[in-house]
Amino acid sequence: MAVSLRTLYRDIASLKAQGAEIDGEPGLGYVLKPGFVLPPLMFSSAEIEALMLGMRWVADRGDPVLAAGARDAAARIAAVLPRALRRELETSALLVGTGLRSTADATTLALMREAIRDGLKLKLAYRDKQGVTSHRVVWPFALVYFEEARVLAAWCEWRGDFRNFRADRIVRLEPLAERPPRSPTVLLDEWRLSLQASGRTILPESGSRPF
Repeated sequence: MAVSLRTLYRDIASLKAQGAEIDGEPGLGYVLKPGFVLPPLMFSSAEIEALMLGMRWVADRGDPVLAAGARDAAARIAAVLPRALRRELETSALLVGTGLRSTADATTLALMREAIRDGLKLKLAYRDKQGVTSHRVVWPFALVYFEEARVLAAWCEWRGDFRNFRADRIVRLEPLAERPPRSPTVLLDEWRLSLQASGRTILPESGSRPF
């Protein structure tokens, strides 16, 4: 393709700097792992402000893994922006104020996110607002972030219906090596339709059904 080795090695280095996972070395060859997409190079001022505000919120209110991801994403986006837009990103005056914080365990949140991403069931011990503990096997499909709470939306095998679980009331959590018969995407769509049909909404205290 009339591309010199010098140019090829330089382009590989540029891709790695932008976050591409590339295995290999000069003289042997390279393999680009799946999941990498070149980032957009241009944003409007409103898009820059929206991105920075969202990443600042996650960096401030997310668990350690998500907070680190938000900071890394901000640095990666800044690295590929033109100088003027990079300055707008770094000097954005939209800040995140203080407020109520969730007391959910960071490990619990990470396990729930992984189960949703991998499409696996969860076994949990859950203490309701009356202090009664029950044991459930659930099919997780969404994690909802409120200022003061993180709420897991899932299909509960025990109840045979959708249920919402506050992460700070989960006593024990165990991922199972078993997939639900319906994917998280299908469950999310069904859940939204059920909320629309009943006129209900998900709330951190009451949820679509009592905790």
